[in-house]
Order: sequence, then C-alpha cells, then structure tokens
Amino acid sequence: MARIPNAFIDELLARVDIVEVIESRVPLKRAGREHKACCPFHDERSPSFTVSGTKQFYHCFGCGVHGSAIKFLMDYDRMEFVDAVEELAGRVGLKVPYEGGASNRQTDGEGDEMYAVLDAAARFYQRQLPASAKSQSYLKQRGLNPAIIQQFGLGYAPDSWDALKSALGSDERKLRLLDKVGMLSTGERGSSYDKFRDRLMFPIHDRRGRVIAFGGRVMGDAEGPKYLNSPETPLFHKGRELFALHQVRTAHSKIARLIVVEGYMDVIALFQFGITQAVATLGTATTKDHAELLFRNSADVYFCFDGDRAGRSAAWRAVESVLPRMRDGRQAFFLFLPDGEDPDSLIRKEGTDGFEQRLRNATPLSEFFFLHQESETDLNTADGRARLAEKCRAHIASIPEGAFRDRLTEMLVEKSTIKWSFSPGLTSSMREKAGELLDVRLAEARGQHAEPHAAHAQYPSRAPSGGPNPRRSLVRTAIALLLQQPALAAQIEPPYVFAILRQPGIPLLMEILSICLSRPEITTAVLLEQFDGREDQDALRKLVMMEFPSTPEHWKAEFLDALDQLNRQTAQQRLDDLLSRQQHTQLSNDEKDEMRELLRSRVRTRSAP
Repeated sequence: MARIPNAFIDELLARVDIVEVIESRVPLKRAGREHKACCPFHDERSPSFTVSGTKQFYHCFGCGVHGSAIKFLMDYDRMEFVDAVEELAGRVGLKVPYEGGASNRQTDGEGDEMYAVLDAAARFYQRQLPASAKSQSYLKQRGLNPAIIQQFGLGYAPDSWDALKSALGSDERKLRLLDKVGMLSTGERGSSYDKFRDRLMFPIHDRRGRVIAFGGRVMGDAEGPKYLNSPETPLFHKGRELFALHQVRTAHSKIARLIVVEGYMDVIALFQFGITQAVATLGTATTKDHAELLFRNSADVYFCFDGDRAGRSAAWRAVESVLPRMRDGRQAFFLFLPDGEDPDSLIRKEGTDGFEQRLRNATPLSEFFFLHQESETDLNTADGRARLAEKCRAHIASIPEGAFRDRLTEMLVEKSTIKWSFSPGLTSSMREKAGELLDVRLAEARGQHAEPHAAHAQYPSRAPSGGPNPRRSLVRTAIALLLQQPALAAQIEPPYVFAILRQPGIPLLMEILSICLSRPEITTAVLLEQFDGREDQDALRKLVMMEFPSTPEHWKAEFLDALDQLNRQTAQQRLDDLLSRQQHTQLSNDEKDEMRELLRSRVRTRSAP
C-alpha cells in the first residue's frame, strides 16, 4: 500500500497556516497570541476551542480534541488522511509523493481513468434499468420509489456476456481498465467477459462520492450467489469501505449516529422511511478499519444483526474491532432482530416509530460484552469467576485509557469478585511503569513534581528570569518545551548525560528528543500524534498547553537550563552510587578517580556565585 513520507508531512504542516485552514470553516477571534472559538466538535456556549498559529495546533479545553491541520480536516470535513493531505498540499502548491507504490488515486498514472470508466459503467447500468421489465417488477415488489432509486443510482446489468464490454471496451486500453477495476472476468481460454450479468446493480461510492465498485443482486430464483461484489482493486478495499456512507454524509452536516446493517436493501429501505444514517459492510465482518471509519463520522454507532447464533457471532466480531477504538465520548449499541426479520421487513411492518423504539432499546456495548463473555461460564463458582476474568481482561486492556475502560474494569471486579490493582493484562514491567505514571500524576495534582531525587535538594534551581517555574519538575519543563518547540532538540548534542538519570519521565523525554532529531521539520501537532492511544497522551496534551515566555531566546535558555540541571542530578546520582558501592566493595582506580572528580565538581558548583 502506498505511503506518504513523514518528511513530506512535516514540510507540508510547516508551510500550511492552521489558523487560515480552520478560519475558513469556523469563525475565530484573536485572544492574545492565540485564536478562539466555540468548539465545532461539541455544543458549548463559551469558547474553549483554541488555535495556536505558533504551535500550528488546535485544542479544545472542553472536549479534549486536538491536533494538526490534517487532523482538523479529517475530523471536521470527515476526510480520509490522504484526502486531507492532498487538499492541504493543493493549498500550498505541493505535489504529494508516495512510497511503496502509487496512491489509490494515482496507480500507474491511471487513477482518473479508472474513476472515469467506473462512472461510465454506472451510467450504462442506470440506462438499462428502465428497459428491464424484470428489474422494474422486482423494484416494485420491494417497494422502492423512483426518488430512492435515483438517490442510490441503481441500475441493471443485462443478461449478456459482453454488454458492458461492448459498450465501454472499444479498444485494448479501455479493456485493460475495465479488467483493472474488476468489471471483467477471464475464462479458461483467456477470453474476458462481463463479471455482472442479469443483476440489480448498486454503485459503491467513496467518501468523495466517486464510484469505486459495484454490488450486484440476483432477482427471483436466478442462479449464483445472492450478492456479488466487485473484487479488490487499486480503488476498492471492502474491509475499508461502507456502502451508503457517501449518502449519509450528503444528507447530514453533522451525523448524530450511524446504523450498521448487513444488506444494501436494508440501507435503502431505512433511507426511504426517513432513517438516513444507515450504512452496510460489503460482504465482510466489521473490521478495525470499519470501526475507525464509523467513529470518525459519528460518536454513536448502532450495530444491527440477526438475533440467531450467527448474528451474535457477527456482533462479537464487531465488538473485538470496536473495543480498541472506544475513546471517551464514543458509544456503541447492538440491536438484535426477531427471527426471520431484517431491517427492510421490520421497518415496513412497524414503521419508522417502531424501528426508532427498537434503537432506543438497543443493548449497550458494555452489557453485550459481559452477556457474551458470561455464556458458558458459571459465576456461582470461584473457577467460573476466574475464567470470566481471564476471558475479559485482555479485551479490557485493549480499550484506550478513560472512563469506559474504568467502567468495564469495575464491572469485571463486581462480577468476578477479583480486585485488579492495575488495568487487566499488564505485565510486571508494565505495572512498574504504571506505578511510576501514577506517582507522577498524583504529584502533578498537588502542584509538585514526583518524588524528587536527592540531588534536587543539593542542586536547587538557578534558572534565569523566565526560567523553570519552581513548581514544575525539570523533566516536565524540558518535555513541554520540546513539544511546543521541537526545533530545540537541535540545540544539544550527544552524548546526553541525563539519559541514565533514574527519574520518572526521562525515558519519555529521550523518546521525544529522538523523534524531534530524526524529523527536524516536525510540528507540535504531529509530534503529539505520535503518542495517540498511549497512557501518557493526556499528560502530554496538558504540557502542550503549558505557558512559557514567548521569545525564542527564553525558550532556548529555559530548555538548556533544565537539561543542565538534569545533568547535574545525573552526576550526583553517579556519585551516590559510587559512595554506596565503596561501603561494600573495593572500587577500581578508574572509579576512584571518577568519584574524586565528581566531588570536586560538586564543590565547584556549590561555590559558584
């Protein structure tokens, strides 16, 4: 799959003015060095949405959304990553490069031609529909009105081996394009023929409304599979697309919910009855890409499945894809239908009000999660409760840190009567890191830094005016400055003495420093995105908003002073280690020399004015 180089992303965001990008969509008012507005991602009366031109970063103090200009377009315009990059690149006159192959729009230079031939195929099928008595009878039987047929661009593939091929494949190049986009099949002797024959045709669109594939449904008792979808092509990957998402986005500027059903006709029936938030997977189980796409477009997702064993198994596969994407504010529900019913038949039988009532009574994700996990588990026995805990903990550990994971953990404790000290699934090393993080956060809540090393007392802050705030730890100060001004990484050269300092946050500081050095053009927003989904994401987000003096000279002085003090703490740590070892073993001559030098250095530091 094609990939856009990180260096290009960094260069693009360095050229783009995030204030201009957001202001073209959301009215901004200047507030000091920043710009503010009411958040476009949640309802509020007073503005808490901040856009920083200096940091090229936006952040909402109300709902916590944040990111770069790319992330804003993805969330606000509901664009895919590549679409957002290409739109921004067009604003500043850059051409997007691709590694590992061509983009999904530029495959072998034929992207535009492939879209064109698929659009021509859609129009060909639409022209055949009125002339097909069989199709007209079927559509009437299914109760579809002319407006909904036109809205979804339904068509008919003639009962012929070469109707489409003859209409569009007038030369070798067009035949090759038809084959490349999955409209032809190849026989045993190498001859090609139409893939879709005597089927009702459903065009499948991408998020920009372009036809990328088709689904074909048999009518009546015709032979072959009930539904036949286009194969995987450079433009179409069924595990990453949703039928009718384009129609939903066209109908709603803000999508309050999405309803995932299993069939094209289910989607169309719901639309016809006024429920215009329905989409369908394309003959495959719900994938992680589907889950991310669903939540990117709406915070509330309803999965609609048959109530039988197969339907509940499909629902559980959806759960496994959804759990790792259940960040705070997102909700998922499961609606199981009566035997023999589907959304198409049910809404025609019960009407819109009846179907809406079923949605209101849908099973929340947390409830279905435990109903599924408790099946074949006897909670009346200790072994059964232990088995439940073992079945659940890895799934719960996959959920991003937040209220939803905390609630599922509480429910697991209540059901299993086993109290977990840390999030389920943590190894001993992870528990140690979690403990360190907890210490840091508790200390931050008190306005202190976590468990200061003994060297802090021996080397008090000697920051210049505008230097580190005494209430900030040195590590937090250095990290905050690097996040806000990644170019500061170039102000120091290895070896980094402080890298071996045994203090919470040092590994994170080194990781951020490494990213900044490897990507000199990286921006604050892109740097923060490297930590999406990690436990320290929220803490880093707060550090990004930490206030510092506005001049580059102050940033540099404060950063270098913080690292200088960390270096001195590292020297004190080494001295303490040598003094401790000396009490139990004989030091080598080199170690004795090192200890004497460290002692002299400490004396010089203390005597310095």
